[in-house]
This record gives sequence, C-alpha cells and structure tokens, in this order.
Amino acid sequence: MTAAHIASYYAASAHPAPQRAPLDGSVSCDVCIIGGGIAGCSAALHLAERGYSVVLLEQHHIGWGASGRSGGQVIHGVACGQPRLERLIGGPASHAIWDISTEALALTRQLIARYRIDCDWVDGYMLTALKPRHDRELHEEIEELRTRLSYHSVRYMPRDEVCATLATTRYIGALYDSNSGHLHPLNYTLGLAAAAQSQGARIYEETRAVGFTAAHVRTERGDVRARHLVLCGSAYLGSTAPQISSKIMPVGTHIVATAPLGERRARTLIANDAAVSDMNWVLDYFRLSADHRLLFGGRVSYSGLSGFDARRATRARMLKVFPQLEDVGIEYTWGGHVDITVNRAPHFGRLMPNVYFLQGFSGHGIALTAIAGKLVAEAVAGEAGRFDVFARIPHRDFPGGALARRPLLVLAMLYYRLRDLL
Repeated sequence: MTAAHIASYYAASAHPAPQRAPLDGSVSCDVCIIGGGIAGCSAALHLAERGYSVVLLEQHHIGWGASGRSGGQVIHGVACGQPRLERLIGGPASHAIWDISTEALALTRQLIARYRIDCDWVDGYMLTALKPRHDRELHEEIEELRTRLSYHSVRYMPRDEVCATLATTRYIGALYDSNSGHLHPLNYTLGLAAAAQSQGARIYEETRAVGFTAAHVRTERGDVRARHLVLCGSAYLGSTAPQISSKIMPVGTHIVATAPLGERRARTLIANDAAVSDMNWVLDYFRLSADHRLLFGGRVSYSGLSGFDARRATRARMLKVFPQLEDVGIEYTWGGHVDITVNRAPHFGRLMPNVYFLQGFSGHGIALTAIAGKLVAEAVAGEAGRFDVFARIPHRDFPGGALARRPLLVLAMLYYRLRDLL
C-alpha cells in the first residue's frame, strides 16, 4: 500500500513511488503549478516537454485527491452534455470542445504508450438505460454523436445484448463506445508525475501553498518565484484561491471493491470488461479491476455531514444490480470529493494574465484533466486559442453563499432523486 494515500483499493495496488521532499526554502521557475492530480501532472509534463522550468507543489502526495480515488472511467464528452454546452456558448465553440474531448481520449492512450505507464488500460464503455425515457434519450444521443459530431465509435446495444453482456436484468438498453475505456487512476497519475520529472519538472510533496500573487507563491516553509502560475487543486484549494471557490461545490463520492472474484466469475458479470454507468442522476458506475474484483460506485453525499455508512449503502446499491454477489465480501471502501459546477461544465480561466486555473470537471475528468494540462501549457506558450474556448463558458456562483449553498444543493438533489424514480 502507498501509505501516503487513503486506504483505497488503488492505494493497496499502487506501484512504488518516491516520497518527494517538501519545499524548504526559496526556488525560482518559469511556471509554478499547485496541485498534484492528473491536471497538474499533465500541465507539468507538457510544459516541461516544451522546455519550461516547472515546479509542482502538492499539499499531500501525488494523486492524493480525486485523481487517485475516482471510478477510473475514461469517457467522451463533458459532464454537462453537448446540448447544454451548445446553449451556453453556441454551436461552433461547443463543437470545438467536443473535438478536444475526443482528442483527450487519444492523448490518454498516447501518454500511456509514450511513457510506458502501467495503469491497466481497458477499452470499452457502456452507458445503460433503466427505463423507456432513458432508452429514447440513448437513441437521440447516438444519432447526435454519429451524425452531427462524426463520432462513429458508438452503437446501440438492445436489451438482449445488454443482458448477455452484463449479468443483470436491470437495464433495457445501452450505448456502447469502443473508444472510451477505464484504467487504474492512481497508477496513471503516478505515471504522469514520473514522466514530468523525467522531462525536468521539480515536484514537492507535503507542501501547501498558503497564498500567491502574480509572480510569487508562499508555502508553509518556503516560497516560489515564477513567471506563470497554474492552479489545479480544484475542490482542495479552499482558502488558497477564494476567488474561484464559490464556482464549485465539493461533493463526496464513495466506491467499494469486492474481494477477488476470480477471472471466470468476474467475466460472467461484465463479459466485455467495459466500464459501465447508468443514466440516473444519482448514478451507479462499475467496472472490473485487473485482479478480477468488482469496483462499484453508487452513492454521493451532498450534505457534508459525517456518519454516512458508505460501505453499507454502496453495497446495497451493488446488490440491486448484481444480487448474485450476496456472498462476496467488501474489502475496500473509500471516498473523496469531486468538484462540480452549477452547470456541470468545466471551469477554466485566468485570475490574472499569467495566473491560470483548471477546475469543475464534475466527475467527468480522467480524460479532460489530462487534455486541460496540455491546453494550459499551450496558453502559457502563447497559443491560448483552445484554452480560451473553455474560458468562454459562463459560470455562476452556487446560490446561498458559504452557509446556505450546501442545504440548497441537498434540496435540489432530492428533486433529482425523485426524478430518477419516475
């Protein structure tokens, strides 16, 4: 186990990684990056590849946050969906973001191959319908993807094929995407950090950035002088960047990992080894691990209150999908925070001309965070066109201010949970 991380299945199966020293003293660089998740490590890598001197500061350890805890699903598009994105910024700009999101899938494969990142990549993703309304929406989405967006790796799976692929009767249809897939997110993040270091980036762990100006970052034991700054801490930045914290809400998510099932039993559950998620607002998502466990996520916590029994609640949801796993134990339960925006679109922009931020991936970030790191590297290099398309997306503060916004979100989620039942 990687002791520096929470007690998740990913930490238990992580490859050995160096324990990097904290920053102690003063350093200078071209670009300082705050946050050692996929976005920060990708930005560090792409900037270092361009010849910039890079310093990355991580409060805990590489992959400690959402990047090292997620469901590991690497899927097309953005969380808000193309129709909403088109309403927000228009057709041409939304199409440009679509193209970047599909490039993100190719980039993930390229980085894994180029830097020989051992992270259990598997092709295939299924989006499953639970009710006739979902099934109609699937057909509409597939038509949109194939005809308007020229994305031909998707097809419809009728009920019989879904039931032959997944050992459950819960779903009545599915979208299958051969171009999306899944991976071990912590090993992927650790691999990106190692790649960035191989290109000359300097990484400091256990180093919290406590404040910044346009050219200066203060830490608890040192400081960084830089010409550019990139904020990639998302929900974990907190008071370090209050200017953007009101645009996101940290939402608790939970995943369980079963005991090993053995290859034969595991493949009876998901015959094509794809990542799977359903179409409910409070959705279930699951996949198989490389050592033949079922990894299942299915609960979110919007209230911020402690005492939620994630293991019991998530196992109960798992058994609604796969009741035949009643005899199987849960060996790992873990959670963390993802950063959602009001409109579920990613939130990129600048606080000053040389201070960039990347946040708001809204649970849809494995592929997008890596391409976001590439886009911010382009922007630093003076090629900001693609970054600025994302920066055009309008974002509102969560209503209610710091005290009332979470209770208001809980009420909104009650509405969507009721809608899931209809």
